[in-house]
Amino acid sequence: MATNQPRVLFLSTGDAARGLIAEGFLRNFTGDRFEIVSVGGEPRTSNLLASAVMMEADIDTSGQKPRSLPESLKERFGYVITICDTAIERNPIFPFAFGVGHGSVVDPNSADGLPEQKTGVFPRVRDEIKDKVKQFIADSAQIKASELSIA
Repeated sequence: MATNQPRVLFLSTGDAARGLIAEGFLRNFTGDRFEIVSVGGEPRTSNLLASAVMMEADIDTSGQKPRSLPESLKERFGYVITICDTAIERNPIFPFAFGVGHGSVVDPNSADGLPEQKTGVFPRVRDEIKDKVKQFIADSAQIKASELSIA
């Protein structure tokens, strides 16, 4: 289904947390300005801690589901944004992407320590991703939406 909205793909290794957080913030901040997809190279089920920290920010991500990379390779995106170093190392080529960005964010699921220590990592990751999404919005505002629309 073709839209006039620029398409944004957030790509991470597992996408159980970071991609879904980024997708939630971008959707919340921009409404329907973008068509947003989060993809995991090795997708896992959505992370309940990620959903919980997003609810703390008054953003409901419970309806978001990570997609697999192979199904997304058939699609075109205006922007492809990797959010972890492993994703950039393994990043497939998206030849029609207008912009490709990278922002390395630690995987909160791989944090060391006791469960309560791991839980403390999620708000920091959420806030870091929020800042990166705001920067993306500011940067993308410099480009006309018509330049990014891909039929």
